[in-house]
Amino acid sequence: MLFTIPVTHPCLPGHFPGQPVVPGVVVLDRVLDAVEADFGGPLPAPVRWPQVKFVSPLLPGQEASIELGRVGDAQRWTFKVRRGDVVLASGEVAA
Repeated sequence: MLFTIPVTHPCLPGHFPGQPVVPGVVVLDRVLDAVEADFGGPLPAPVRWPQVKFVSPLLPGQEASIELGRVGDAQRWTFKVRRGDVVLASGEVAA
């Protein structure tokens, strides 16, 4: 799944003024969209994030991709968010 956060996104003016960076929660929202598309609809509550690591920032207007891996038969996925070959974030999401 590819995504881009536009420079007009409402979260950007305060994160950080003059040098905007896409907040991690916005990136994770896109990861959740990808997981729910793979699952076939909304995940049953509660959704957990047992592990998340941010290693590089995503800037507004940059294209990023999400790679998912299913963990067994459980409602659990691993993910990587990349900008080209650079890993921006990785972790797990579970229902």
